[in-house]
Amino acid sequence: HMNESADFVMYWWDRAAELLTRKGTVLRRFGFVTTNSITQVFQRRVMEPHLNAKKPISLVLAIADHPWTKASRDAAAVRIAMTVAEAGQHDGILREVVSEVGLDTDTPALIFTDRSGRINSDLSVGVDVTQAVGLRANDDLCTAGVKLHGSGFIISPVQAQGLGLGSIAGLDQHIRHYRNGRDLTARPRGLMVIDLFGLDAEEVRRRFPAVYQHVQVTVKPERDTNNRETYKNNWWIFGEPRREIRPALKNLPRYIATVETAKHRIFQFLDASILPDNMLVAIATDDASHLGILSSRIHTTWALFAGGTLEDRPRYSKSRCFDPFPFPAADEVQKQAIRAPAEELDALRKTVLDAHEHLTLTKLYNVLEEVKAGTAPADLSPVSRRIYDDGLVGVLAELHDRIDR
Repeated sequence: HMNESADFVMYWWDRAAELLTRKGTVLRRFGFVTTNSITQVFQRRVMEPHLNAKKPISLVLAIADHPWTKASRDAAAVRIAMTVAEAGQHDGILREVVSEVGLDTDTPALIFTDRSGRINSDLSVGVDVTQAVGLRANDDLCTAGVKLHGSGFIISPVQAQGLGLGSIAGLDQHIRHYRNGRDLTARPRGLMVIDLFGLDAEEVRRRFPAVYQHVQVTVKPERDTNNRETYKNNWWIFGEPRREIRPALKNLPRYIATVETAKHRIFQFLDASILPDNMLVAIATDDASHLGILSSRIHTTWALFAGGTLEDRPRYSKSRCFDPFPFPAADEVQKQAIRAPAEELDALRKTVLDAHEHLTLTKLYNVLEEVKAGTAPADLSPVSRRIYDDGLVGVLAELHDRIDR
């Protein structure tokens, strides 16, 4: 049932696959209608062993991304997937929706294209990108941001000042600027976060008593009810402080970040003083050549195929998108050719966003997609044309083209 959790759906997919290969079974095929999250990493791991077993099953029909029809105009952008499995090794038909209209009517019109071949666990035909493995060169360079497990860690700049920021020595290392996905794709909220990683409770109480009391009052009661012992016992520290990447970030003036689940795959530099939320993916490098490579069509196309999709928004999975990605062995001349437009791209976006309150990264890239699709600036709607002009989207497009070349 598509309204159940992904874990529940994949549990039953797993059980059905076992039944299909059981000796003496009368079951010949089974099919599921699920959310399109079935193509994400965890769900793929459920399917892969059955597709590659000694007694395999095969996907004989799949639609990876299908609209939920009869939906109202204001409904969430629910997307579904359909899978049909049969015992044995068989090619299948992968059906792709190429046109969809009238989804909120009794007569939706959808047009499909079909491809034949072995259907992979990510519901693709052809090269199976799910078999790519992580590279040692990329170890410990990329991680999701911190996971707080306690809303009391988040404070305003006024609260931070009241707790001693600016007047108590060393506190600036533990009260930091904070960004989540919406802060990057829309506008920053200006919030800060209390980060006490590396300190024990006694040291926090002795050095920063006001901070200690704030966390004790606003975080500890929530942690006391958590079933996970490490969360309960270490209540003054984030639930997931991401200790593995902190050494890599420690001496950098900036690092690269992208929003884990977003309509557009955008990479940007964040200042080292900013702590990323768990819905951001942080990459420990300050080299603009890496920013350019990650922003290029080569990498964003790879990430779209290797990662999953939530509703209609691609997800950037560290283990599937970054870890297996081979950065080119570029020489310094080549790196500099990439650095120049990448630095200019990052600076341009920050400049236009600072200058115009109505702009967001999402709006900029929505209009950029319109232009890439062939819409001339003169033919844009008034709203899009204002974004094009104020956001210098034509220059944005040119910089992306330079990086791709």
